[in-house]
Amino acid sequence: MSRPIPEKKLGAGRVVAVAIENNKTSQSAAKWAVDNLLPKDQSLLLIHVKQIADWNEDVAQACNQEVDNESKELFASFRAFFNRKNIHCKEVLLGDTDICKALIESVSTYSIELLVLGAPSRSGLVRRFRVTDVPSSVLKGAPPFCTVYVISKGKISTTRSATAPLPLPDRMDAQAQLPHDQVLPPPAERPAYGNVTRQESDKDDFRSPFTRGSNAKSYESSILDSDISFVNGGGPSMNRMFPSFYDDMEPEMTPCPSAASDFDVRNYVSFSSASKSNHVVDDLSVSSQENDMSSVNTDDVEAEMRRLKLELKQTKEMYSTARKEAFTAKQKAMELQRWKLDELKKLEEAKIAEEAALLIAEKEKAKCTAALEAAEASKKLAELEAQKRKSAEIKARKDIERKKSLDTFSQGGARYRRYSIEELEEATQCFSESLKIGEGGYGPVYRCQLDHTAVAVKVLRPDAAQGRSQFKQEVEVLSCIRHPNMVLLLGACPEYGCLVYEYMANGSLEDCLFRKGNTPVLPWQLRFIIAAEIGTALLFLHQTKPEPIVHRDLKPGNILLDRNYVSKISDVGLARLVPPSVADTVTQYRMTSTAGTFCYIDPEYQQTGMLGIKSDIYSLGIMYLQLITAKSPMALTHHVARAIEKGTFREMLDPAVEDWPVEQSLQFATLALQCAEMRKKDRPDLGTVVLPQLNKLRAFAEDNIVPFMVFGKTTRSTPRTNAISSNSNFN
Repeated sequence: MSRPIPEKKLGAGRVVAVAIENNKTSQSAAKWAVDNLLPKDQSLLLIHVKQIADWNEDVAQACNQEVDNESKELFASFRAFFNRKNIHCKEVLLGDTDICKALIESVSTYSIELLVLGAPSRSGLVRRFRVTDVPSSVLKGAPPFCTVYVISKGKISTTRSATAPLPLPDRMDAQAQLPHDQVLPPPAERPAYGNVTRQESDKDDFRSPFTRGSNAKSYESSILDSDISFVNGGGPSMNRMFPSFYDDMEPEMTPCPSAASDFDVRNYVSFSSASKSNHVVDDLSVSSQENDMSSVNTDDVEAEMRRLKLELKQTKEMYSTARKEAFTAKQKAMELQRWKLDELKKLEEAKIAEEAALLIAEKEKAKCTAALEAAEASKKLAELEAQKRKSAEIKARKDIERKKSLDTFSQGGARYRRYSIEELEEATQCFSESLKIGEGGYGPVYRCQLDHTAVAVKVLRPDAAQGRSQFKQEVEVLSCIRHPNMVLLLGACPEYGCLVYEYMANGSLEDCLFRKGNTPVLPWQLRFIIAAEIGTALLFLHQTKPEPIVHRDLKPGNILLDRNYVSKISDVGLARLVPPSVADTVTQYRMTSTAGTFCYIDPEYQQTGMLGIKSDIYSLGIMYLQLITAKSPMALTHHVARAIEKGTFREMLDPAVEDWPVEQSLQFATLALQCAEMRKKDRPDLGTVVLPQLNKLRAFAEDNIVPFMVFGKTTRSTPRTNAISSNSNFN
């Protein structure tokens, strides 16, 4: 018993179509459409696409005849189902090489608003031979006014809703395009079962043998409402629909239940259409539901049925022969195609083998060439190694000779001007307080004239515990080196611990940054140039041969400026000569005690006493931050880093300079913070990382430099370029 049909369904008053094939998914789609879309007495389009193949004429004729028969049987089975549901069926048979294209065009042609399709089969055989997925292609290509449902096992597998309404003229044109002979009569005028339209008069009607006697029963009641039988399916065959039809048949003529011989009412209608008894079979399918034919003689009917059975057998044999011939022709075509593919494959393999042989020959040739080149390269490499070995031997001999000369010098050969204490007392007016210009790390500094030259005399304090050793070391170091950005040692008085330096007219960098004595403001261009000069001089110290020099006390107070504001490093009294084997941060010399000024000393050096050239990099980073901020070194790295994170870095710059280039200043501050990292291994290399960036900022500053007034004089009006050589000679 079928389910009750709802009062209002989605397909009421709309054009609904079901695309059918000879499979179970189409049955499921049809049943779902009746249950969910179609109300009673609703019209429906049954669409079946017959795929056209490019075969030869004989094969095409036989196969088209087979497809036409199958199409008739397919429509007959679905008509029977829909007629039992009181649904009007309009059949549309299309022929095309592309099923998807035909279905999409039919949607536009008939203005179909709701299209139902069965889901693609999941069997391995179908998946192997099916070229395209018809439901998926229709879902993508259907017009926007059409809603498409894909049904699988009685449920919606996929759906695509309409996105645009159907224009009214399109609906009217679609109704006019439907063939009249495909429109079924109203339910009251069509038979209860079967949908074959009568084309003959009622004079040949006969009554169903199932209505005879007391065992009369309705023919329609023996078939389930949901059953849709197919020729090749497992639906009810003729021997189930007409039990008495086969009761009187001989055993050898009993229908076979196989797919090729299973005979049902749709086969009967299809194959008897070529004979004169087509009208009788047509009336049989109609009269099986009408009670007014019960008076026909049963014997006559059975005799007629036997005669028709013989005709059917002959027709089936002819049909079977045609199918065998078509199959044989198809097999031959396939064999020819397979032979052609094999030949093409052999030809392709031959080409590939030839190309592989050529490729192998090319590879062998390339290997030979590479071997010759490798031999040549090995020869050149051997020559280079010999040259390098020779150069290393020469360099080693020079280093040994230089070290011997330094050892000789350190043992007593002084290479500086020796001044007597009387000369220094006369020049400084007995070290008058009026000539005192500052206080160094280990004593006062006086300005005076010696040999008609302005000089600065640094005097060792008597109470300085390390003063004497510091004095001797500074004399040894400064008397051996010359650099444009190192303070020049003019002479010394070793007996009284006095050093005579060239006079730096503009004092220390610290005095200029904090404007002690009302000194003028240093413009940003000059600060970038000073930073590059200090980095260059420090690199010179670190690259000194035979042993690098670590300053250990870099700070703005030890950077002096001459009358042209050229910066020079002074106060090398805390420097130590580090052995070459520990020149870098990998292996470092362990100091017995820390030295230097608080806030500028390397934190790791303070904690461990391990000294290295990167200890000066930390002091350099703190000094660079002071150079652009003019602030105290206490927690300066923390404040600058926080300002960069918050985006307030502009406020950290020295307010005395109004035209800071913020972008370049931020690059400079970032570089300084990297130099001031807590761990030595995180600090950049001075020669390969720090100096290249400083030189870029220096070039930028020199391109934008402008004259500025100092005590009424214009200084540094043109960019200065210091040609610094790493191979500066010792005096």
